[in-house]
Amino acid sequence: MKKALVTTLAAVTAASMISAACMAEDNEKYLTMIPNYDNAVGTFAQGPNGEEAVPADDVELTEEQYAAAKEMNLTLAMLWAGAGEWYNGMSDGAKSECEKMGIEIVTTADAEFDPALQATQIETALSLSPDIILTLPVDPTSGTAAYQPAVDAGTKIVFADNSVDDYVGGEQYVAVCTGDQYGMGRTCAQLISDAIGGQGKIGIIYYEADYTVTNNRDNQFVRSILEDYPDIEIASMMGFAEETATGEVASAMLTQNPDLDAIYVSWDVAAEPVVAEIRAGGYDTKLVTIDLGGNNDLEMARGGIVYGKSADMPYQIGATMVKLAVLDLLGEETPTYVVSDSICMTKDNIEESWLAAMNCEPSEDVLKALEN
Repeated sequence: MKKALVTTLAAVTAASMISAACMAEDNEKYLTMIPNYDNAVGTFAQGPNGEEAVPADDVELTEEQYAAAKEMNLTLAMLWAGAGEWYNGMSDGAKSECEKMGIEIVTTADAEFDPALQATQIETALSLSPDIILTLPVDPTSGTAAYQPAVDAGTKIVFADNSVDDYVGGEQYVAVCTGDQYGMGRTCAQLISDAIGGQGKIGIIYYEADYTVTNNRDNQFVRSILEDYPDIEIASMMGFAEETATGEVASAMLTQNPDLDAIYVSWDVAAEPVVAEIRAGGYDTKLVTIDLGGNNDLEMARGGIVYGKSADMPYQIGATMVKLAVLDLLGEETPTYVVSDSICMTKDNIEESWLAAMNCEPSEDVLKALEN
């Protein structure tokens, strides 16, 4: 009897060791699946050239500097990679600072995530001789050549989120201003834990392209889950290249893992097809994502599939970009990598989150849903 018991205990111990080894192997796999997984770990992500982050709240102008800016009769162009609420928030923040400084906005453009179109828009903007260009590059590689005419013209360039290859802050451009990507990844890990009561199975749908901003927050989400939430199992992790393809990814993930308690998706618009798949399949699965957006925020307000979100502060980012450009023009020393604040949003604080991040209220549909 004793021998049988010893044999049984040995078998259980061996099985546990194998299980632990498999889990460790899976964890290592998850930690290295997303591009740029080896970026430096810390409180904040580092800048494109290893710069330490400076909080956006630290970038301010004095009354005298605002007055000096008005005397310069500056002009500015806004050349964004895409369109939507997030870009509108940046534009509104930039416009608020332009009004304070008497800066004329000579053109605003949306490149529709097309590098060739963005290159053309840069050329068109330069024909208007702007002193400042605020922009989000579509493609860091082709952007090196696309922005060179602006560099050659002496235009002050401030990037949102990403720089372009081989450019250095303080040389070809003034600064990169972005959100707290690591902070948003950590916040989403906390939200998904809250959504499932601290334990259960989750899926991760991450952006598989080499794009530092999304890579940083996706990677930090994975690190946070594995390091801080031992009772949460990553059951599936799949990438996507096009935001419209996430529905197919979610369908495959849920077919293979119909018992998923929650799914993390890299950003809001990419999460919409995932919400649709969860609803169509009748799955009891919650969703957490990043960025504000009308459709998913309405789903959240109704107490539906979307449990929570983290987001940066696009209004603050846009305003800070203008401040950085003007300070540089005034001959002041400026940081080259700046991060905005971030928010943690659930149904309980949707209205407050929109006011903080976008300086406006959510849609009427969302407000009405919150009243019910």
